[in-house]
Amino acid sequence: MTLWRPTGPKELALVEATGWHAWPPRLPDQPIFYPVLNEDYATRIARDWNVKASGVGYVTRFEVEKDYLDRYDVQQAGGQTILEYWIPADDLGEFNNHIVGLIEVVAEFH
Repeated sequence: MTLWRPTGPKELALVEATGWHAWPPRLPDQPIFYPVLNEDYATRIARDWNVKASGVGYVTRFEVEKDYLDRYDVQQAGGQTILEYWIPADDLGEFNNHIVGLIEVVAEFH
C-alpha cells in the first residue's frame, strides 16, 4: 500500500542515513508516527507547515505491506481526504520492517 509522509530536513537526513529504508525513532514528545494516505494531504503539510517551521518541506512516498497495515485503523483527522495512520512510537521499528522498497522524495518546497 502506498503511503506518504511530509517531513522536514532533519527527519529526511535521518531517513537518508538508513539508506532510505526506515523512519527514525520518534522523539520523546512524538508518541505517534503519522503516515498519510494521499499525496495531496502530504503536500499541504509539507508546503504549509514544514516550510514555515524549517524553511523546506519534503513529500515522501513509500510502500508498506497491506497485511501489516490492516492491524491499524485509518484515522480521519479533519476533512474527508485528511486520512492518516496513527502508528505508536513503540511500533515504529516493526513498521519499518514492513516497508517494501525505498522511501523516496517526490516533492520539495521552499
